[in-house]
Amino acid sequence: MKNKTKRSVSSWGFDPKNLDTSVRPQNDFFHFAAGGWIKRHPIPPTKAKWGTFYVLREDGLKKLRALIEEIADSSHAKGTEGQIIRDFYLSGMDTKTRNKLGLKPLEPFFRKIDAIKNGQNIIDFIAYLHKAGFSLLWGTHVGQDDKDSEHYTVFLAQSGLTLPDRDFYLKKDPRSETIRDEFLKYIEKMLVIAGEKPAQAREDARVILELETKLARFSMSNVDTRDIEKVYNRKSVQELGKLAPAVEWRKFFETVGIKNARSLVVLQPEFISKATALLAKTPLDTWKKYLRWHVLNGCSPLLSTKFISIRFQFFGKVLMGSQKPEPVWKRVIGALETYIGEAVGKEYVKRHFPPEAKKKIDELVDNLFAAYEERLKNIDWMSPATKKKALAKLAAISRKLGYPSKWKSYKGLDIRPDEYFQNAMRALRLERRREIGRYGKKVDRTEWFMTPQTVNAYYSPNMNEIAFPAGILQPPFFDPDADAAINYGAIGSVIGHEITHGFDDQGSKFDGRGNFKNWWTADDRKRFDKKANVLVKQFNGYKVGDINVNGKLTLGENIADLGGAVMAYYAYMRHLEREGRRDIAGFTPEQRFFLGLTLVESGHQRPEAARTQVMTDPHSPAVFRINGPTSNMTEFYEAFGVTKEDRLYRDPKDRAKIW
Repeated sequence: MKNKTKRSVSSWGFDPKNLDTSVRPQNDFFHFAAGGWIKRHPIPPTKAKWGTFYVLREDGLKKLRALIEEIADSSHAKGTEGQIIRDFYLSGMDTKTRNKLGLKPLEPFFRKIDAIKNGQNIIDFIAYLHKAGFSLLWGTHVGQDDKDSEHYTVFLAQSGLTLPDRDFYLKKDPRSETIRDEFLKYIEKMLVIAGEKPAQAREDARVILELETKLARFSMSNVDTRDIEKVYNRKSVQELGKLAPAVEWRKFFETVGIKNARSLVVLQPEFISKATALLAKTPLDTWKKYLRWHVLNGCSPLLSTKFISIRFQFFGKVLMGSQKPEPVWKRVIGALETYIGEAVGKEYVKRHFPPEAKKKIDELVDNLFAAYEERLKNIDWMSPATKKKALAKLAAISRKLGYPSKWKSYKGLDIRPDEYFQNAMRALRLERRREIGRYGKKVDRTEWFMTPQTVNAYYSPNMNEIAFPAGILQPPFFDPDADAAINYGAIGSVIGHEITHGFDDQGSKFDGRGNFKNWWTADDRKRFDKKANVLVKQFNGYKVGDINVNGKLTLGENIADLGGAVMAYYAYMRHLEREGRRDIAGFTPEQRFFLGLTLVESGHQRPEAARTQVMTDPHSPAVFRINGPTSNMTEFYEAFGVTKEDRLYRDPKDRAKIW
């Protein structure tokens, strides 16, 4: 072995115990690199999935618990963020009061439903819920206009289903039938503990499923909903009135709080038309059952342990395969994340994201951008005209690292130590007022769409920006003291992944300012689509149990996975040119890069969770997020000596190569 280092195994950032050397890397690189980790880390009973990603989230939760409990043990002046965090946490942890209250917090909603006398009352109640922050039957949202990224506009979207996707209602296979049977039992149990007699609850469950199945038939598929060309449908309020005359839309928007709405984007026009037409065609009593159910189900995580337990039995156990619910403290911290996340995040970064970490990740991002620019300049399938615009878009991508430069204000938020449900509702209304208040204004480009403590990252096509919260910039994904190969393979590939989203099948339809605008020549777009279709076909061939991965649904993420790995690899090659080569623990620099690539995806999941993921998630299962990109990368073949006899081998003409 050349240039053997004296550095200890524990210090270079990859634990050799993660390996399963009974698997040849040329046949199944994922299980070679992560199989040992999987064997040593069974899925905990409270989890549907388990992996390095989730371990990092668990570590983050423990850090959050420590700082929140420290805050909860101290006194804070009324209205300060310390008081808001303390009392929200105490109210959630006070299960005695929550159990004593039972269904009482929902009584104001139920009284409004009981008072409904006609179709207009239904619409008024839906508007009331939308103003409070709930999306029922359809969703209203104020966000960045896809064709005018400097301003906010109103969006109208399909909604109204309890199950995760329309296919759960429509597929005829045995597993889907079982889920629907269990769904009926779930509704029935919830309604019984909410006070209904069993026979009535059983009948109401049937009525609710029947209505939701009609809505599912009207719903756009999850493949189509990610296609910006199909969902960007700008209409005036007058045109919306013709599309869906059952609703007096100006009045509806004013009730929600959106004043003087002139036009909006209707994401799924067919759904809005057909769903609103159901208002007159469906008995009033059916709608009242439906409304009551959605209030009960939607609010159940904030109620007594009875409701939470029954909810877990369906959503946790049936849909995802988890065996036990999470402890109360984790659920309450999850609520804090949802409702007052940036207040908690401000405290998190003080303790867990020092300035030197931000500086080092900034340097790594610089190197990724430099590698990306170099690759774009040398792409042989793109014309000079389109390439020039691609390079301009790349240069315009902004970065957000660690935490916001401007924090959200929670001034005026009334949080009390014995009102968990009301605390959540007040926080939800505050956020909703903040969102709706943006309508017609210029876009705030300092806004973050994740909290600093989140273990995740994102690319925003409208902002043309990448964001990496402090939560994900932690070992093993990013360790300033680890071998550079591991950092480039792990967090480097994530950075490259997010940059590539700006050039995936949908992100590539937005320009450098974040506007939905074609900047391609027709021939370049055809060539791009042809290259992307190679990935569609590849991933359509992967199976989970008895169902195939959906190559079209997962296309954007698959392009980003491949592009991220390629770009991170070339950024690391640039690093090696500057710093020199050495082997560590018997692995070459190139091999160590690919080991680092697996760190973010190392893990496994229960069969129920895997099936739900394939049906609903634009991300492919972990094994394919590693074996897919590596099987397309000549650099991997060279690093591990892959030949025609190996299972990961693809003929060069069949390999996907885009960015």
